[in-house]
Amino acid sequence: MTTTVFENRSEAGKRLAGELSAYGGREDVVVLGLPRGGVVVAYEVALALEAPLDLFMVRKLGVPSRPEVALGAIATGDVQFLNYELLEVLGLSAQTLASLIVREKRELARCERAYRERREALPIAGCAVILVDDGVATGSSVSAAVEALRMHRAARIVVAIPVGAEPACDKLRNKVDELVCLVEPETFQSVGEWYEDFDQVTDREVRQLLRRARELRIVAAHESSPASVDYLDRAS
Repeated sequence: MTTTVFENRSEAGKRLAGELSAYGGREDVVVLGLPRGGVVVAYEVALALEAPLDLFMVRKLGVPSRPEVALGAIATGDVQFLNYELLEVLGLSAQTLASLIVREKRELARCERAYRERREALPIAGCAVILVDDGVATGSSVSAAVEALRMHRAARIVVAIPVGAEPACDKLRNKVDELVCLVEPETFQSVGEWYEDFDQVTDREVRQLLRRARELRIVAAHESSPASVDYLDRAS
C-alpha cells in the first residue's frame, strides 16, 4: 500500500530546498521549474536558496490512444526526446508522429507566451541550473529539458525532484551533473500518489508565482519570512 509522503507541492519544495543548501546565496545559480506543477516546487526552492526563478518549457508527447503514456517530449530550443523502443512497439506512423509534434510545439509556444507575460527568459549560459519538477515517472520530460539546457550551455545541471521512479532516476543520473531526489520508491504507479494534495496547477498560478518571485527579489530580498505559495489565489 502506498504511503503519502508530501502534503502538497509547496511542502515538498521546502523539503527539497533543504537538500540543496550548498547552492544557497550563489550568484551563478538559476532555478527552473517545469510547468505547471514543477513551478510550485521550484518557487519554494528559489526562495530558500535566494536564487532567481524562471520556467523551462517542456511538453510531453503522449501516445494518441493513451495520452498519459509518454513516448517522448519536446522542450524550448527545438529539442525533442523520443522513446524509440516504444515507437517501434506501437508501430506509430511517421505522419502521426509528425502531427503530434507540431501540435505540441504550438501548445508549448502558447504556454510560454502566456506564462512569461512578455518577459525575456533568464540567461542560462555559464550558470548552475537547478531543474525542478514535482516528480518523475518516465523521465521523458526532464530528459528533454536536460538536452535543451546543454544546448543553452548551462555550466552545471542539477535535477531536483521530491519523488521519482527508480528506473527513471537511474537514467537521469547518467545525464546530469547531480540528481537530488527525496524518495525513490521501488513500487511506483504515478507521481500524484505520493501527495496528499495533487490538484492541477492553473496557468494563473504559474504566472502569480513567477511574478511574486521577481517582486520578492527586487523589493523584499531582506525579508525573513516571504509570502508562502499557500496564499495564492487558486482561481483558474
